[in-house]
Amino acid sequence: MENNRLVPIIVAVALFMDNMDSTVIATSLPAIAVDIGTSPLTLKLAVTSYLLSLAVFIPMSGWTADRFGARTVFRAAIAVFVLGSIGCALSGSIAQFVVARIVQGMGGAMMTPVGRLVLVRTVDRRELVNAMAWVSIPAMIGPLMGPPLGGFITTYASWHWIFLINVPIGLIGIVLVTRYIENIKAEVPERFDFPGMVLSGTAVAGLTFGLSVAGFEIVPWPVVAAILLIGAVALGLYLAYARRAPAPILDFSLCQLPTFRASLAGGFLFRIGVGAMPFLLPLLLQVGFHLSPFHSGLITFTSTVGALFMKAAAPWTLKRFGFRNVLICNAILGGLSISACAIFRETTPFALMVGILMMGGFFRSLQFTSINALAYAEVPAARMSRATALAAVGQQVSLAAGVAVGALAVEMTVQFGHQAAITVTDFPPAFLLVGLLAASSALLFWLLPPNAGAEMANRVPAEAGASDQRIG
Repeated sequence: MENNRLVPIIVAVALFMDNMDSTVIATSLPAIAVDIGTSPLTLKLAVTSYLLSLAVFIPMSGWTADRFGARTVFRAAIAVFVLGSIGCALSGSIAQFVVARIVQGMGGAMMTPVGRLVLVRTVDRRELVNAMAWVSIPAMIGPLMGPPLGGFITTYASWHWIFLINVPIGLIGIVLVTRYIENIKAEVPERFDFPGMVLSGTAVAGLTFGLSVAGFEIVPWPVVAAILLIGAVALGLYLAYARRAPAPILDFSLCQLPTFRASLAGGFLFRIGVGAMPFLLPLLLQVGFHLSPFHSGLITFTSTVGALFMKAAAPWTLKRFGFRNVLICNAILGGLSISACAIFRETTPFALMVGILMMGGFFRSLQFTSINALAYAEVPAARMSRATALAAVGQQVSLAAGVAVGALAVEMTVQFGHQAAITVTDFPPAFLLVGLLAASSALLFWLLPPNAGAEMANRVPAEAGASDQRIG
């Protein structure tokens, strides 16, 4: 039992390292570029190569865990991530840095879905909400903490420590995973779906990369459109292929389960709003309010305080009101908290901004916890690995879509106003739009049956679930 209590913390620490590292270099690109002899714009390849590596390797995470065991793969993923981090710190050229970031992405692609698989296979079903609350916190605070932490380390130490700090964390993680996590794997692993891997990898990579650069002046629009088209075509081909494949690498038939379908589709819409926040808010504070990256980071970080309060509130809230009611109401409240950022001005009281961000952090983190837990309410044990892989892909694409929608909204507002530069008044439409998208996910959660996830929320007598206390 004690081991099961430690598992969520171990997984959360590993996922925090992954979530933070994907954004931590954003404010450090100029310093890194000077050291390795390239331009900050060229160094954007390091950001996109990490995203592409994530997108390509996430689909195969479920099969890999089934074949070699969740503990073996999770431990190897941390080790690969650490090796990639060391490679980044030692890089002396853009080519070396990009290769190191690809290696990091390979490790990160396995850490998130396999980390969740470890939870659903080792934690009691009735404790899964509490465990998911731990895992949701890194997803909230990592992207917000990354830029200010990167700026602080680069300013007061050296950019190399952005990556070297992962080494002791990763080594401790490997030791803890070895000691406390069981190596659960499928009794009869299915054959690896290579054609599905090629098609799904192309689809996810094309959509994720295309959405990541849409709205920016990094890649010309015709190229962005071509990349998105390739991704969309590959997705269509994969869906047609998966219908007749005996063991597809991404199993969309899971969407026949109402709870998984709501988690995937509703979570996709909600995460579009949340995915835009780490892009829009720092840009407003730095470009609109002329704050330093470090000072703007201190403001955005306040939303994590609300996320931490959620950790204690999630199990009680879901038990009292049920998944369906919480997801509907919280989607609306979370969307409103995002849209409320549209009122931010240079004259807005600091206490008001902090209060809105703290409440928003609570609502969004509670929603993440509920969505992530509900996804596994009806999934059979034999299909858990497929569910984690598909959920991770949906999350990756939705977050990239959030950045794209936020960037496009700001760009269109600037062009509509015929302005030469971005000003404070260009941000309210973007916040209102992404907030509305997040709130609209309530419509999908409305379709859930009233008793969705009842056992997981501890809303049924203990006897009803006595025969299925463990998921894996």
